[in-house]
Amino acid sequence: MELIDKIHEMARQAGKTIVLPEGTEERNLRAADVVLKENIAHIVLLGNKEEILQKAAQLGLSHIEKARLIDPESHPEKEYYARMLAEIRKKKGLTYEQALKLVEEPLYLSTLLIKDGKADGEVSGAEHATGDVLRPAFQIIKTLPGVSAVSGAFIMILKDKNFGSNGVMVFADCAVNPDPSVRELAEIAVESAKTAKNIAGIEPRVAMLSFSTKGSAKHEKVDKVVEAMTLAKEMNPGLSIDGELQADAAIVEAIGQKKAPGSPIAGKANVLVFPSLESGNIAYKLVQRLAGAEAVGPVLQGLAAPINDLSRGCSVDDIINMIAITANQANGIYKG
Repeated sequence: MELIDKIHEMARQAGKTIVLPEGTEERNLRAADVVLKENIAHIVLLGNKEEILQKAAQLGLSHIEKARLIDPESHPEKEYYARMLAEIRKKKGLTYEQALKLVEEPLYLSTLLIKDGKADGEVSGAEHATGDVLRPAFQIIKTLPGVSAVSGAFIMILKDKNFGSNGVMVFADCAVNPDPSVRELAEIAVESAKTAKNIAGIEPRVAMLSFSTKGSAKHEKVDKVVEAMTLAKEMNPGLSIDGELQADAAIVEAIGQKKAPGSPIAGKANVLVFPSLESGNIAYKLVQRLAGAEAVGPVLQGLAAPINDLSRGCSVDDIINMIAITANQANGIYKG
């Protein structure tokens, strides 16, 4: 069974509810129809009910009726969620009247539904910028205990099965933090290992990447990676991690044995933690294009509930896959 099929099957077994704030958008409707047809997850669609049903009929979608439809502007629990939001944000000076307006915005209502236990996760971003998706998530859901930074990982499915775990690897951070601190880099390592285990289904072997391998170069940027690796071990003593390692030493066994003899990770890494956003983003795009790898994500890590951000150029399949991933996050990383 291919990894994507496994992710879908895991989601079916999880039985989670995922909210789609962009409920009237065509790709979201098509994705929701497939998800409901294949029982990948329960779906909540936000938007005008008549518009959703009319568009679904025009598109020939026969399973949308299984979704829960909520119109944020006429939601019967609108005042309840406004009071909830006002209470959450009262230290920031948010009034009830302001909250009453905000809960009419699908991105705010979706996070409140998650906070209230009416949904397990959210997938959005087909029509909204990342900042718009993350703002209510930071304000309402916040980060996991002990986590200060949200990061974005890509599950890379390679044609060459000699790399990673039978061709499956996790790259992070490729989406959020331009220049992570030592602590943030350590958190990215720990959270990426969770993603590898709970979403990609592989036993994580984490490499902290640099332009140096085990002291081959001296620089403050190298020191930062070493410090982050040490801190990650303190955060999770059972984590299989090593660094600093150059990319070739991390993924090619012969080179790893030569450059870092005795390392439990060198040449065997399946989770690559990049020292900066620029290096991570460039790397995943190069591997995707030059090696023909499938890049699934970004999977957002570190939030107290799974909220994932799509590219505005996403396909229907991208949305389906992200719904399944979000359901699995709710069932794995975020369960009690």
